[in-house]
Amino acid sequence: MRTTRALAQAGQSLWLDNITRTLLDSGTLQRYIDELDVTGLTSNPTIYDKAIGGSDAYDAQIAAAAAAGRSGEETFFELALDDLRRAADLFRPVHDRTDGVDGYVSLEVSPTLAYDAAATAAQAARLAGLAARPNLLIKIPGTAEGLPAIEETIFAGIPVNVTLLFSPEHVLASAEAYTRGIERRIAAGLSPVVGSVASLFISRWDPYSAASLPDGLRGGLGLAIGVQSYVEHERFFSSPRWSALRAQGARPQRLLFASTGTKDPAAPPTFYVAALAAPDTVDTMPEETLLAAGAVELPVQVLDRNAADALAPFRAAGYDVDAAAADLQKKGADAFVGSWTSLLARIATKAG
Repeated sequence: MRTTRALAQAGQSLWLDNITRTLLDSGTLQRYIDELDVTGLTSNPTIYDKAIGGSDAYDAQIAAAAAAGRSGEETFFELALDDLRRAADLFRPVHDRTDGVDGYVSLEVSPTLAYDAAATAAQAARLAGLAARPNLLIKIPGTAEGLPAIEETIFAGIPVNVTLLFSPEHVLASAEAYTRGIERRIAAGLSPVVGSVASLFISRWDPYSAASLPDGLRGGLGLAIGVQSYVEHERFFSSPRWSALRAQGARPQRLLFASTGTKDPAAPPTFYVAALAAPDTVDTMPEETLLAAGAVELPVQVLDRNAADALAPFRAAGYDVDAAAADLQKKGADAFVGSWTSLLARIATKAG
C-alpha cells in the first residue's frame, strides 16, 4: 500500500502545499485527488511568487488588472481567489462528505499585517466575503498580535488556518484563541461549528538547530516538536472545558503538520511524513514530497497521544526550545514579508 493511502487510512488528511493555475488547467490537481488521496491544499506568498514568475499563465489577467488601475495587492488577491475558488470547488465533495471537517483551501492575509490585529481581522473578513466559498480558510499568523485577530475571525464565523506555529506553546496559544472565539459564539447563540487548523512548521527546526545540538540529537528536533505538540494538543482538547463545548456541538481545532518537506539533501523526502501520522490531523506536503510518498510503501506508525515528553532530551542538553521557536516565528514572518514584496514587484514588472 502506497504511503499516501496508508496515511489516509490512519485518519490523516493529506493537503498539497502548492497551487498554480497550470496545476488546475492541466488536471494535475484532480489527478492528485483521485490517485494520491489529496483532500485539500494551502497557498502562501512564496508559492504564488514562484507560480507567477514561473509561467505566463497569469500574464493576461495581470495586464487586464493593470489597465483597470488595480494595485499590485488588489491584482494578487484577484488572481489568487480565482485559482482558489476553482480548487475549493474540486474539494467541495470532500467538504460536504465530511460535514465541513476536511476539503479546505487556504489564502493568507498580507504578511505585512502580522503584527496588526485589527487590520488582520478586517482583511480576513473582506477576503472571506470575496471568496464566497465555505471551504476556504483564511491564513492568519499565530503571532502574539495575530492571536486576537484569530479569536475575532473565529467569532465572526470565518474558517481560519493559524500559520507560523513552531512549538507546543504556539499550538496551545492558537487553541486558546480558537476556543475563546467558539465560546463567544455559543454565548451569543451562534453555531459553534467553525473550521480551523493550527499549522505547525516542522522541517525548519533541524537545519536551524543543527549547530547547537550534540550528535545524538541532531536531526531529531523537528520530529520531537511534532510529537510533543500533538500530545499537548490532544490534552488541551480532552479537557473538561472542551468536553462541555463538544456537548454543545463544538469541534476541536485540528493540528496540521506543515512544512514536511525535508531541507536536508541527505534525508529522504518522506522523512517527516511517515513519522507524523495521527488521526484527525492534517499533513501539508510540497508537491515533491507528495509524489515521493505516493511512490513508496513505508510503514506508518500512529503517534501516541500519551507519549513521554519528546522534548525533554533537548532541554536537558541545554537547548532553549521556547526562545528558538520565537526566533523561528519572527524569521518566518519576515520571510513571508520578503516573498510578499517580491510577489508585488513581480506583478508590477509583468503589468509594465
